[in-house]
Amino acid sequence: MHVHILGICGTFMGGLALLARAEGHRVTGSDANVYPPMSTQLEEQGIELIQGFDPSQLGKNEDDAPDLVVIGNAMSRGNPCVEAVLNRGIAYTSGPQFLAEHILKGRWVLAISGTHGKTSTSSMLAWILEDCGYEPGFLIGGVPQNFGVSARLGNSPFFVVEADEYDSAFFDKRSKFVHYQARTLVINNLEFDHADIFDDLKAIQRQFHHVIRTVPGEGKIIWPKDCEAVQQVIDMGCWSEQEVYAGNCADLVSVNKGSSAGDNKGTWSSQLIAADGHKFELFFDGESQGILDWALIGQHNVENATMAIAAARHVGVKPLAAIQALAQFEPPKRRMELIGTIKGIDVYDDFAHHPTAIATTLQGCRAKVGEAKITIILEPRSNTMKSGVHKDTLANSMSLADEAYLYQGDSIDWDIEAAMEKAELPVSVLYDIDEIVAAVANKANSGDTIIVMSNGGFGGLHKKLLEKLQDQVVSL
Repeated sequence: MHVHILGICGTFMGGLALLARAEGHRVTGSDANVYPPMSTQLEEQGIELIQGFDPSQLGKNEDDAPDLVVIGNAMSRGNPCVEAVLNRGIAYTSGPQFLAEHILKGRWVLAISGTHGKTSTSSMLAWILEDCGYEPGFLIGGVPQNFGVSARLGNSPFFVVEADEYDSAFFDKRSKFVHYQARTLVINNLEFDHADIFDDLKAIQRQFHHVIRTVPGEGKIIWPKDCEAVQQVIDMGCWSEQEVYAGNCADLVSVNKGSSAGDNKGTWSSQLIAADGHKFELFFDGESQGILDWALIGQHNVENATMAIAAARHVGVKPLAAIQALAQFEPPKRRMELIGTIKGIDVYDDFAHHPTAIATTLQGCRAKVGEAKITIILEPRSNTMKSGVHKDTLANSMSLADEAYLYQGDSIDWDIEAAMEKAELPVSVLYDIDEIVAAVANKANSGDTIIVMSNGGFGGLHKKLLEKLQDQVVSL
């Protein structure tokens, strides 16, 4: 079958293309911007890429048209290819629907959902299963460094999927994860996000309850006990087995079953041994399961690891084996990824683009570096951030840093400088990326940590900063 994908260079759609190609389909695709690294990954798999959305890519007639067009959720009515598909009656579907019907059918799906930590937790779970001999398939919204690719079919019934609550397509406004029919469902956390498609938190909670309804009674839902928003979703009705993460042992709370909820089968907790989270002990129902000493930091990653270990246990992996696997885990690219150390200055690339993610990343970093200087460079780029939804909480989320530089891009229609007036740290708001690079580099000293936070390419700032720091080293 010839499958043509519109919006192929997005992480999800690009991963889907790899899976379709591995299934034996002929795969082509197009996007508004075709560029590395996704373009390179796809072309290496023999996938033809087309720049733009000229309808000619769909062939001239019925004989040379694709058998199926997969339409990404970034495509809307008015797109030339979308209009051609509809006018010519070419068969089409959404990415999540294609995944459900062609890849996930008959498999044990382990779905990782939540506002934060999906990519990291999915990568951890896939690596645990791989290291323990399960050879899972996976589709992850990032590139797990233990694998080097964002998706693969695998050689077992088990499939790990990053389960996003974003909508499926212009013609299907259900959240992506509703399609996946998970047997193991992790809900990491839940906050308001995606303001471009959801009116409020209740609208998101409704979608999460839809996905809970799809988990079989013999399936399992794993969730954090201290997250009120998730608790409210569970209280709407749950028919599956449950396990909860109750935080640190000192804060261990009892688990209430609730009249409408399935039985809770166990409680996970952790105890930090190192303040920055790189070493901690894991407990299940109060009994130690082992100590994890690994490369990651931050309480959020302790929680992510616990969720991944709990999910792996559901398919038969002993927690100690999972702990041993994570000791060799490498974080996904762009998740506090150290991209260079120059003149004793550590430069990290991080995907954080929500106040909670910014705060938790800084908590882990502060615990690691102590009193050393932390500088953050932030691009408010997500649709929710650009709309100004988080403008009142953004300044406080950066309080553990020593200095911040924020980029006021053309697409931001709120005044960042005004929103930063009550910030507890020095904040510079600049309109030019090169100015940010020069300002940060000129003030950087040995021992500093610089964290670049963006969910996009940030105009090549990462590379420019490393080059500027290197130039200064050479000139000394």
